[in-house]
Amino acid sequence: MGRKGDQTRAAILAAARDRFAESGYEAATIRAIAADAHIDPSMVMRYFGSKDLLFAAAAEFDLRFPDLTDVPPGELGEALVSHFLLRWEDDDALIVLLRSATTNAEAAQRMTDIFAAQLLPAIAKIVPDDAPRRAGLIATQVLGMALCRFVLKLPPVVGLSRAELVDWLGPTLQRYATE
Repeated sequence: MGRKGDQTRAAILAAARDRFAESGYEAATIRAIAADAHIDPSMVMRYFGSKDLLFAAAAEFDLRFPDLTDVPPGELGEALVSHFLLRWEDDDALIVLLRSATTNAEAAQRMTDIFAAQLLPAIAKIVPDDAPRRAGLIATQVLGMALCRFVLKLPPVVGLSRAELVDWLGPTLQRYATE
């Protein structure tokens, strides 16, 4: 794919992420995404083949976990909350996926796969004997916070500063990770 093709693909992905984030998977259409990208709908199909494949490309997400074995054990909860907030605020792909996962089984499975492939191994390095349960409980808190802050935009949660969120959620994640 040449430079022009790369630019077109990037424009489609950006438009798709915005549209999926705003509308969710079900309501987003290829026509609307194409209009947002200022291209013909046939170009979306040419580059991605289907709405499902476009969604999969738009919802690619790397949690970019640091090596948690370097974090002092008593600071793990804070480190996890801080890291997740940074990732949610830095890349709207996970918000797209979260919004869509509430109404689409494929998106829900993708979210499950991301957390299983990325969170579980990070926690397993710290607590190998109980990692699945601990990672699952950490996911409940992180996903709940993200849903309330970035999708539902509940005013009390949106109004919390990053430091306040770390102070509130850190001890809970600390307990799930190490106690």
